[in-house]
This record gives sequence, C-alpha cells and structure tokens, in this order.
Amino acid sequence: MKILHVVGARPNFMKVAPVWKAVEEKTTFQQIMVHTGQHYDVNMSDVFFSDLDIPTPGYYLGVGSGSHAQQTAAIMVAFEKVLLETRPDLVLVYGDINSTIAAALVCSKLMFPVAHVEAGLRSFDRTMPEEINRLLTDQIADILFTPSPDGNENLLREGIAPEKIHLVGNVMIDSLVRLQPMAKKSTILETLNLQSGEYAVLTLHRPSNVDNDTILQDLLNGLDSLSQRLPIIFPVHPRARESISRYISSMINHNLQLIEPLNYLDFLRLMSSARMILTDSGGIQEETTYLGIPCLTLRSNTERPITVEMGTNTLVGQDMELLTSRFNALLEDDTTWDRRPPRGILLWEGNAAKRIVNVLNLWYDKP
Repeated sequence: MKILHVVGARPNFMKVAPVWKAVEEKTTFQQIMVHTGQHYDVNMSDVFFSDLDIPTPGYYLGVGSGSHAQQTAAIMVAFEKVLLETRPDLVLVYGDINSTIAAALVCSKLMFPVAHVEAGLRSFDRTMPEEINRLLTDQIADILFTPSPDGNENLLREGIAPEKIHLVGNVMIDSLVRLQPMAKKSTILETLNLQSGEYAVLTLHRPSNVDNDTILQDLLNGLDSLSQRLPIIFPVHPRARESISRYISSMINHNLQLIEPLNYLDFLRLMSSARMILTDSGGIQEETTYLGIPCLTLRSNTERPITVEMGTNTLVGQDMELLTSRFNALLEDDTTWDRRPPRGILLWEGNAAKRIVNVLNLWYDKP
C-alpha cells in the first residue's frame, strides 16, 4: 500500500511523526510525506523534522501565507499535481488546518481515499476557521481516527457511518511520550535563566486574540500585570509577531519575556517545568493534561472538552478578571487541580499510531 501523508503546520508534525514510524515498521507499505509549506518559519517547521526524527518531505509545496481562500486554493492546485503523479492508495491528513481540508477536497474530487487523523473534535464555534475545516474534512473522509470518545459521539451525531470511525487515542501524546526523555536534556531553562516551577509559559496565535487590536492590547496589558507575580515566557508565533510588536514597546515590565519560537524538544522542556500554561492552542491543552500542568485557555470554547473534564484546563476566554483570579489562585494553592494524567482512560499512553496502522491493515486487506 502506498500512503501519502499531508502536513503543513507545526501541530501536524507532532502528529505525523509517530504514524510515520509505525507505518515504517510495515515493510509492505510505502509512504511519502507532502509538506504544503503553510508554516514556513524555520523554527515552526524545518527544525521539527530533525527533532521528531522524521525524514525530509518528498514534496514541498511552498504555499506560504495568504488569506484562508488564497492559501487553501494554492494548496489544492499544487497538491492535485502531486496526487496525480504519485497515485497513492490512501492519503492521511492531520488536524484542522487549511492544508487538511484542501488535501481532503482534492482527494474527494479525484476519488482517492482519505483518512483523517484527529477526527471528530468540535468547539461548536463556526466563527473559527479550524471548526469549518474539521466539519468538512470529516464529512468527506473515508476513515476517521478519533483521539477521544467525544469525537466518536460528535461524528455519529453528524451522521457519519459507524464503521468509518475508529477510536485510536491521541497521536500527539505518542510524540510526547517518546521524546520526553530527550527533552529533559534540553538546556533551555539554563539559557533563559529559569528555575523549574517558577515561571509560566504563554502561547498566543488565534485570530480572535491577535487580529483584534483592542482585544490584543487588553490581553497584553493584563498579562504584563500578571507577570509581576510570576514571570511569563512568551515564544511568539510568527502569525502574532507583527500585531504584538505594535504594543509591546509600551510595556515596561520585563517579566513578560518575548522569545523566538522554540523547537519541539526545547518547548517540551519549557512546558513540562512550568508552574502553569496560558494558551489559545488546542494541542497544548492536551499536552498539559497528560503532563498534569495547570492550563488557562484564553478561549471561550474548546474542541478538546476532555481536558476541562479531567480538571487540568480552565477556559477563561478574554475575561481578564477571571484570568487574574485563576492565575492568582494557582499561585496560592495549585493542589486544587487534578494532576492525574488520564493515560489509560483516554488511550493516551503512546500507542495511538500503532492502532492506526492496525486499522489501515484491515482496511487495505478487505475484499
């Protein structure tokens, strides 16, 4: 069987790595990596292939930035040529980025089977571009791999045939489990002069937070104030860099420390040793749940509700009073948080990719 993996942004790389390695063990399978270039910053893309020990992509489409329509269209045009040239038996798409829906649409039109890794997640907020990508990809996918039981429930409610749905667990946690020992060797804490448990980590990139000047300025002012109690380390996403630079110069508190994006191993070490995480990322909500690190999510909803149910994640939205209250509560007493990693409950123990390959074997061998 010939498998084509389509990736395009930082979260995809952590998801594809364990699947690539699990497929690699099947000598009868051939696989090709296609990188759309949706993320083109070196620290957001190239270095991840080295950290995750996956090969350089066989195809690099180099689509770069643009509006959602421009980016999606550019990926579709470029990917169609690759698809017709390689003619795979199956295309694997990951997550919820524009590359995901673009590749799935091309496959659907040309009648190539497509499987969606991380299917079924829903925020129920259709103002989020990612939510539209999830919904549409799941409707046209032939195989749907879900990371948690709520994914199955969402897909069944939307009319997806049960035989297409497979609960396999979280492939991003596969990467975390495999690479956590290596991350412990990172010297990022020494480089940034940090002590374990004595800082918070911030990530911010959602359009709802960084594209609205008023909201962004309020968030940065609030975070700047919070950093007086606990230093906040902020690896700045390329998407947010330009917006943030307009306001950050007015801040005089140096405890909100902006740094360049980190490679996977350095960020995993930084995150694992933090007192708490503040984020609007989906994947980080899951990683902190596994690690048992308190997470304050700067969104009013999440496509990963299981992280809230497990007790490690709190949605604070853009409510600075709520953020301040929860932030201070964690500083005063973080024992109220459930820090027990849900490994067995959620199939988050590092074997999701193997379960995916088992399903692919059965799918390919069926009459």
